[in-house]
Amino acid sequence: MASALDIDEIGTDDYYSLLNVRREATQEELKAAYRRLCMLYHPDKHRDPELKRQAEQLFNLVHEAYEVLSDPQARAIYDIYGKRGLDVEGWEVVERKRTPAEIREEYERLQREREERRLQQRTNPKGTISVGIDATDLFDRYEEDYEDTAGGGVPHVEINKMHISQSIEAPLTTRDTAILSGSLSTHNGNGGGTINLVMRRVTSAKGWGEVELGAGDTHGPLFGMKIFRNLTPRFFVTAQCGLQFSSRGVRPGFTTVLARHLDKNTMGYLQWRWGIQSSMNTSIVRDTKSSHFTFAMQLGIPHTFMMMSYQYKFQDEDQTKIKGSVKSGFFGTVVEYGAERKISRHSVLGATVSVGVPQGVSLKIKLNRASQTYFFPIHLTDQLLPSAVFYATVGPLAFYLAIQQLIIRPYVRAQKEQELDKQRESSASNIAKKKQEAEAAVLLMQESVRRIIEAEESRMGLIILNAWYGKFVTDNSRKHERAKVIDVTVPLQCLVKDSKLILTETTKSGLPGFYDPCVGEEKSLKVLYQFRGVMHQVLSGDTEPLRIPKQSHRIDTDT
Repeated sequence: MASALDIDEIGTDDYYSLLNVRREATQEELKAAYRRLCMLYHPDKHRDPELKRQAEQLFNLVHEAYEVLSDPQARAIYDIYGKRGLDVEGWEVVERKRTPAEIREEYERLQREREERRLQQRTNPKGTISVGIDATDLFDRYEEDYEDTAGGGVPHVEINKMHISQSIEAPLTTRDTAILSGSLSTHNGNGGGTINLVMRRVTSAKGWGEVELGAGDTHGPLFGMKIFRNLTPRFFVTAQCGLQFSSRGVRPGFTTVLARHLDKNTMGYLQWRWGIQSSMNTSIVRDTKSSHFTFAMQLGIPHTFMMMSYQYKFQDEDQTKIKGSVKSGFFGTVVEYGAERKISRHSVLGATVSVGVPQGVSLKIKLNRASQTYFFPIHLTDQLLPSAVFYATVGPLAFYLAIQQLIIRPYVRAQKEQELDKQRESSASNIAKKKQEAEAAVLLMQESVRRIIEAEESRMGLIILNAWYGKFVTDNSRKHERAKVIDVTVPLQCLVKDSKLILTETTKSGLPGFYDPCVGEEKSLKVLYQFRGVMHQVLSGDTEPLRIPKQSHRIDTDT
């Protein structure tokens, strides 16, 4: 649920960063940080009217942060959902002695109530478009048949089948949902369509049931029922029955699936199907963060087979996956291998090569765009030709790399820049306000910093010579980009106590005297300081904890 909140808003008012305390800070640590900032910003310490006004604003911000973090209930809400979580309607009725777990449960209940009020306006459209292509003329043709034919030198590629399906969900109540779906199919000039209506009801937290009505010009009317039930936390069952009416009479069918969690990442399934294609199937599926494995065996009419597949998941931002599978049965043997990768925020592109006997060689290309799927199975040859396997493997890879370089990367880069521009525009007024607050804080710190420097110099302690915060350009390939940094020497010196400077793991843009100079971009803190008369330097990430002085920061002046 926390992901539904505006993370930028949470980061804008980071109370832990403002007080410069750990997220696990005790009440004593909070009080010490609060008292120190109160001494710095207390309005009564400043006679100048403008400084007094600025001090009052900053003092109120510090007081607000302390009020929230010192209240166990408000702090629990803030820790889970940020500042916006404190503004959710309904918190006033929550008991004061709730634990963080109880507060999370209460927040989710309030969120569910808000979702219920918007329920009538929500649908969940899904669709699939499949276009089958016959390209066997590219690899399996008799040249002499085309010698005397006009245009005979050009291979003939045609679309031989197509399937389109679409469905939408219409929530009727919090427990009832209507699902309307339809499909159209054509193969070698012959086709048909179907339409289905499903009424689903959630009977309890452990199960649901649905009734299906369908009609079509190829299969006739359909009536079916399906139920799902959690028997135990680790075991569930699904049962489905149906009656298919056609010119040949009524065809009944029944399917049941038993499933059990074998361990945290492994599921075992046992399926029994009776009717037009009776079979019994058992499978084991293991899904982890880095891999997905499936083993299945089926005994049935007309299909009996054994199948094994493995998928490896790369831990990169593009969610790259490579996969391979072997399937063997009465129909023959099929080996498949392929890969898929995220090409944009909402799009995933995949390609699979299928090599089988007697199926031949096929290339399957799939594009998932949000809730829409586009599928293109391309049949290359009926025989096992090495040339077909080679081009089916290398062709899509070369094409993808070219498209990636020429279209996808420039497009994604442009999209990110556009989003950054929008983010900067939307936060411009808030950043301007934060900049004014930071500049005011620096003015109020001047006297305190002067006293701190005098004390540190008298004992050869910690002196901050220069400090910058923001985006640094160190990569030669990005020299055209402009560094976006602000001078934070005074604010950091003000945080020095007993020749030590300790910054917690929260974002540094919320520290007193800081603000975000480059919204949405990666930031760092660079500090040049002197300790015991020796120069030191350190570069720290925005959310990395920092503790100085350290021996490892020392600048080696030996020649």
